[in-house]
Amino acid sequence: MRRSAGINTAFRAIKAQHSSNRSKMEVLADRMIGFASATPFLVIHAIIFIAWIYWNLPFSGLRKFDPYPFGMLTTIVSLEAIFLSIFVLMTQSRESRIGELREELTLQVNLRMEEEITKTLHLVAGLYSRLGLQLADDPELKAMLEPLDPKKMETDLTEQINASMPHFQLRKGKDAGTSVSRVERS
Repeated sequence: MRRSAGINTAFRAIKAQHSSNRSKMEVLADRMIGFASATPFLVIHAIIFIAWIYWNLPFSGLRKFDPYPFGMLTTIVSLEAIFLSIFVLMTQSRESRIGELREELTLQVNLRMEEEITKTLHLVAGLYSRLGLQLADDPELKAMLEPLDPKKMETDLTEQINASMPHFQLRKGKDAGTSVSRVERS
């Protein structure tokens, strides 16, 4: 439980650090998305659109400023959609970066736990031998006593993905000394 509390604290710390380091534009984007995703935003827009359309219908009796097909309304709504989509993309990009850091942290924790479990198995095997007991001739146990090979796991996973999706090919490339995966169409 102590470990999981530490991991949860680390996850919250990543989010808090990114929240405190946001630029003014990112803060504005978050506020806009917060407002645009609320019910009042929908209600206000529905009222404005209905009033706009009614005002510009021939039978309304009011002076028309944007007659059918409502070109000005279409332009305004299109511009609003463009800006909102940009704000959404900015927010999603930031959340994606936070998610990638969390995944990296989880991977590092999992690899560390795997090392500790393997070490524990070695200690148990050592105790068995000191007590004069024999370990079962179990191939699975022998595999567990071997250290984890992340590179081999990555290669195996890449091969499995390539085999399951023949129209895509996942390749490994080198970019400044680091491994980069790319998805390419065949």
